[in-house]
Amino acid sequence: MAWQLEEVVEHGFIDNTVEGFTTGKIWLKGRDEPLMLSLQGDCWRDLAGTILEFENPTPRLIPDVSELDTEQNGLVGDMTASIKIAVPDLPPEEIMETEWHSDELPLKWQNSIYLEWFSEINGRVLIESADYQLKISPTRWVMDEDQEQAQKLANLSAMRDFIAHVIEPEGSNPFLDQDQSDSEMQELDEYAWELRLQESERLSEAYQETIEKYMFDEQHEQKEAFVMGWDSLLAAMAKYEESEELDLDEEKELSDFWKSDEEEFYEEEWLQQNHPLQVKAQDLSLRCFELFGSDYEEDELVQDLISRLTQVSARLSWVLIQNDQDDKPAPGLILAVLKRCLNWLNLSVGNCYQLIPSSEHAHHRAALQSLLSQIFVVRDGITELRRELKRS
Repeated sequence: MAWQLEEVVEHGFIDNTVEGFTTGKIWLKGRDEPLMLSLQGDCWRDLAGTILEFENPTPRLIPDVSELDTEQNGLVGDMTASIKIAVPDLPPEEIMETEWHSDELPLKWQNSIYLEWFSEINGRVLIESADYQLKISPTRWVMDEDQEQAQKLANLSAMRDFIAHVIEPEGSNPFLDQDQSDSEMQELDEYAWELRLQESERLSEAYQETIEKYMFDEQHEQKEAFVMGWDSLLAAMAKYEESEELDLDEEKELSDFWKSDEEEFYEEEWLQQNHPLQVKAQDLSLRCFELFGSDYEEDELVQDLISRLTQVSARLSWVLIQNDQDDKPAPGLILAVLKRCLNWLNLSVGNCYQLIPSSEHAHHRAALQSLLSQIFVVRDGITELRRELKRS
């Protein structure tokens, strides 16, 4: 998805002194040559016609930035130094010394730079920070309100094009029919379901990125629908705002869209009967959380381990459904999901093998060994279940 560079930036500048073009150079920690920006379009009014210089007081090395193309050609996105973000209203040392829950930490609203562009090679690139030292030059030309609105609409369209490419990248399967009947879906094999799972994950990632971008915007619902390409939903929302009567299909679309995942989950009573293997996976995930407590955010290996075991638990709860109804998941779907769970568990085994020798306390090493043995139990159970499904 988006390249987020705020931590790795050392310093740089954005130049929008020529109307219709935005250029710049950005130096990143660990790279000898700066990124060279050559973009079509303008910044928002606060930066239009100026040169913005910025410096990061605490740059941090991120290895992945070596994959960024030096020549960043493409379109501007939203570029401004006046966006508001919530930041902790405490000194950094006090935050480090005290364990704060996310809902207890005092926050304040502060101006932040938001530099976004859409690269022809790398896609969406973003720098967002309230900690940079900034210097803005005198204005060379002035953007009026109409010009700014036109530029923001162009940025919205650029985001929509980017998301469309994420959801349906080049080379995606043209035979992935979305209008298959229930009986046809039940006949799909493991490979076909793998393609559908990939498509579903791309859609989820695209929607999450869209939500993160527009969550504080007053028109976030309309912008999210537009960017995701949900034009029928956008039309229904427009009708609703104009107090026009919606037909039944439009009412259902709005109702389903705003229904939370939790509400939809618990409406299905048959999800309450868990498969024994899913129960073991859920226990495994909870044990992992309890083992590492609140320290997990400080260790990337631990984050990966918790994330993978949580994924296994969630996916098994999705497909291992005990019920007498006809709406059980298709066998091909179950096989595809179980294969993914096996992959996550194998990676979790690798995480444990790395974490065990680095643990300083014997009781913690023993707990990790016990966790590892339970991972093997769940993995063996999934392997046996896949054999049974293939035999049936």
